[in-house]
Parts: sequence; C-alpha cells; structure tokens
Amino acid sequence: MLKLYSNSFTAMGTECCLHLYVSSPSDADAIAYSAIQEVLRVEARYSRYRTGSFLARINHAAQRGAVIEVDEETAGLLDYAYACYKKSGGLFDITSGILRQAWDFSVLNLPAQSEINRLLPFIGLDKVRWQSPRLSFSIPGMELDFGGIGKEYAADRAAALCAAQGVEHGLVDLGGDIAVIGPHPDREPWRIGICHPRNPNSPMASVDVEKGALATSGDYERFIEIDGKRYCHLLNPKSGWPVRGLSSVSVLADQCLVAGSVASVAMLKGLDGIGWLDGLGVRYLWMDDEGRQGDSLFASSLS
Repeated sequence: MLKLYSNSFTAMGTECCLHLYVSSPSDADAIAYSAIQEVLRVEARYSRYRTGSFLARINHAAQRGAVIEVDEETAGLLDYAYACYKKSGGLFDITSGILRQAWDFSVLNLPAQSEINRLLPFIGLDKVRWQSPRLSFSIPGMELDFGGIGKEYAADRAAALCAAQGVEHGLVDLGGDIAVIGPHPDREPWRIGICHPRNPNSPMASVDVEKGALATSGDYERFIEIDGKRYCHLLNPKSGWPVRGLSSVSVLADQCLVAGSVASVAMLKGLDGIGWLDGLGVRYLWMDDEGRQGDSLFASSLS
C-alpha cells in the first residue's frame, strides 16, 4: 500500500521538499536520497558561488576572453539559454548576472548610473559564440549565470529520477519551483498555493496540478524600497535597471525549466508580458503593480 513520505532539505539557497507516495520507508529513504543528491549535484556544478563549480571554470575562461569546451549536459543548458535569449528578444540573458556588481539588495541605496554603464558592454549573449561543444568569449570580463534556469532544471531532474525508480505519485518542490510526477493515488490533483506578491502570508490563489510543473517569478523575492518605489532583483539586461509593470507571473508547463523561463520572460517584458503569454497559449496567472490580476485557462482551478 502506498503511503506519503515527505523529506525536507535545503539547497540552492532555499527550503525544498519531496512529497512521494512509496510502499515502504526504506524505499522512500533510498529514492529521496538519490533525488536530493541529484539536486545537490546540479547546484555544485552550476552554482556561481562555488569556486570549484564547472560554471566557475566557464567564467574563468570568460574573464580571459578564452575558449572552453563543455560537456553534453552543459551544452543542453546552453542550447536552451540561447533559445530563450532569441525568443525573448534578448531579455532572457544569462550574461546579465554581472549586474549584481552594481546592485546590492541588502542596502537601501541605488547604484549610480555610471556603475551600470560600466557593466552594460559585458552583457549580451550574442557576444558569446556558441558552437557545441565550444564556447568562445571574444570580450574579456564577461560571465555566465545559470541562476535563471538552474533550480528549475534541478526540479525536473529530481522528478525524472523519482519516476525512473517507480514513483508514479509525487511532487518535487524546490523553493516554489515545482515538478509534479503524478497525482495522489486516488487521482486527486495536488493543490498548490501561489504566493501573493504583497502579502506572503496568504496565497494569491491555488491551482490544481495532476502532472507537469508550476513556476513563479515575482518582484518580492529580493528587492529594496526607496521613496515608496520597489526595485526588484529582476533586471532588464538592456538598461541594467529593475523591471516594472508586473509583480508576479505563474506558469504551468510540462517541464519546470520551461515554466520558470516563460514566467521570467513575462516579468522582464512588464505589462507587455501579458499579451506575450496569450500568444504562447500557456496556462498562467499574473498580478500587476497595481494589484490587478488575470489568468488564462487557470480560472477553473483558482480558489
């Protein structure tokens, strides 16, 4: 008989949890252990904070304006990042992480425009030549940041690993980036709350998910407020300044990687992101800076 086992852990700077229906405690422990190890492996490999990560090796080459060959897994992530860059009109840009040198969301100070202007020449994925397996940096001083896709990729990997070990009913939650393996054994969907961007203690809505993924991008994760104006961590790579217009976007997709990147692009597009989402035909929910809310194909699941 299947029983629900939940395992909490910390990874990628956030609280994570696995909810798996398994027949025995020993199976639950073994499957959870392998899934958690996979998340930690992805983190160790692509973290910008770890000097020994493979991303650090890439950025060492980037700093020198050199060439580096990457493995198949990294090539797949780069292919996806380049596709997102093109489809977003250059807004989803894994070279824009360098802007954190100007933006510090732990202090109530805005960066000088001169600081941002200094970094803008090092931003632009089109400045990096990618011909698998070779990544070529022609401008010394650039860097890559997989922060916009790493956690979502890890959620997909963990869910796939659990499914490969026989789990048919379960959910992977990496700090709100969620991959659903399958519904509860009675076929009831998982009811997932979506955080209200201005009132984190109460959900903005909830959505029923049987399978697939749900990811949310918002201006409430890291931000500062100065003179009543919110400046969030989502930065436009072309201007170097925080995006405005939308406070939160949640997207349902087959994969967490896709849901997360679509939500991020919509946020980066501001109010234009609503029409862009309509054109994709995905299920989504949004709230703008004025507290207005809308959805597409979500309505029957909201409460």
